Amino acid sequence: MGQHEASEYSTKGAYVHGGEEFNRDTNYIEDRIVADPAAVRTLPAPPASKVGSLGFGLTPGAQAWPVEAGRYRLVAARACPWANRTVIVRRLLGLEDAISLGQPGPVHDVRSWTFDLDEGGKDPVLGTERLQENYFKRFPDYPRGITVPAIVDIPSGGVVTNNYPQITLDFSTQWKEFHREGAPNLLPEGELDEMWPVMTRVFTEVNNGVYRAGFAGSQEAYDAAYARLWDAMDWLEERLATRRYLMGPTITEADVRLFTTLARFDAVYHGHFKTNRNKLAEMDNLWGYARDLFQTPGFGDTIDFVQIKDHYYKVHEDINPTRIVPVGPDLSNWLDDHDRAKLGGAPFGDGTAPEPVRASERVAAGHNPLYPA
Repeated sequence: MGQHEASEYSTKGAYVHGGEEFNRDTNYIEDRIVADPAAVRTLPAPPASKVGSLGFGLTPGAQAWPVEAGRYRLVAARACPWANRTVIVRRLLGLEDAISLGQPGPVHDVRSWTFDLDEGGKDPVLGTERLQENYFKRFPDYPRGITVPAIVDIPSGGVVTNNYPQITLDFSTQWKEFHREGAPNLLPEGELDEMWPVMTRVFTEVNNGVYRAGFAGSQEAYDAAYARLWDAMDWLEERLATRRYLMGPTITEADVRLFTTLARFDAVYHGHFKTNRNKLAEMDNLWGYARDLFQTPGFGDTIDFVQIKDHYYKVHEDINPTRIVPVGPDLSNWLDDHDRAKLGGAPFGDGTAPEPVRASERVAAGHNPLYPA
């Protein structure tokens, strides 16, 4: 989750601050894992960005780590939309053998995400019970939130980076040596100039917009957040009327970033975060688009609705003090026909779909309509 959330919750929750608008802390460990560390060190520092950058070097004080298959472990809870992005991109590009995956459980306490789903309550590779231990191995006095996704250097056990906007971009550009045959190009060069403003608006108004509404500290802050979110949702609905995906006929990084919010919209954000003008399922284009992606290998097969609901309804105690997790909604409609193929295009362009999810990373039966109980 985002820094603000992970750093300020308690057993009673501390996400909402009276009278205040929610502002996400976007200060991360900005080290990068790159194919040529020496070359990256010579590049100019990137401009300030909430969505990452391409073609730039390191921010002041950041380090460059070498790409090396088997050296790093991606820690990404299924519940978290920011972590979910990294799991999708890793799967689409076929990086499973190069970068291993650790998955904490959905409900954390004041100290951090825990590996409570693993045998013995410890990550089988890192040997730690809490992700906090891996942050402290790198920074003993780490002052910020213990967030996912985080990439851990397995030999030292220390966190390399938790800069999720940059992680997926580097998966596409720096880890090419280990991409699978047929991996899609998620960063098509001819679309990048338009993609960055689209991703920026998606982040500020939708990805973060649902949190701005859900964690608003006053009626005024909520009303403003609600208006901003639905202005952006209406923009997306119109944009997707004439193109199959956000940037055109094939999936890109922009689609990955939007999808993880849409996947949680009706299950969590509509009720829990009060983003309830209407359900996603009541928006023809956005709902068709979301189902199209969900039914595309690499997207829906990463979604665990049970863990998602457990996280939001149990952790955010200040907006759900009973910690009761609602039974609904019925999520089987994610498998309904989407009819988006009429707009043309192909999800992977000249590439191919990834192989089926390996057994060790498959969503539990009954947690996703793709995997019925």
